[in-house]
Amino acid sequence: MEKFYSKIEPTKLLHCVVRQEDFCEKRTDLVSPLEFLQCSALNLEENTTFRPHKHIYKDIEQVFPQESWCVVEAKVKCTLYDIDDSILAEPIISAGEASFSFGGGHNYLVIEKAKVFEYKVGPYLGIGKDKIFI
Repeated sequence: MEKFYSKIEPTKLLHCVVRQEDFCEKRTDLVSPLEFLQCSALNLEENTTFRPHKHIYKDIEQVFPQESWCVVEAKVKCTLYDIDDSILAEPIISAGEASFSFGGGHNYLVIEKAKVFEYKVGPYLGIGKDKIFI
């Protein structure tokens, strides 16, 4: 896993990129339990199952906007920005890989026609309340 920390606040993790080789155990938690956006890599055997369950609603006063892209097919170039809008890194993610943005800006360039899952914090209240362009 590649981790990208702010150059302005060096202890602040802004982005990470998860690679295929990060699927090394049955379950690997990829994101700190303190982040709103959670993700684990699951490497599961045939016929694996879990106890049926539902999750408990969490009354969170303020949610920090976070986003993830999971590439299903093709390649995507990520541009990952620091908190001052300067470029931190430009990794390329391929099928089976993902990027996570916990803070700082981001942009994506589709290198090949791609299939991507995008995950982000909701609710979506319109573009004016959703993003600031860099």
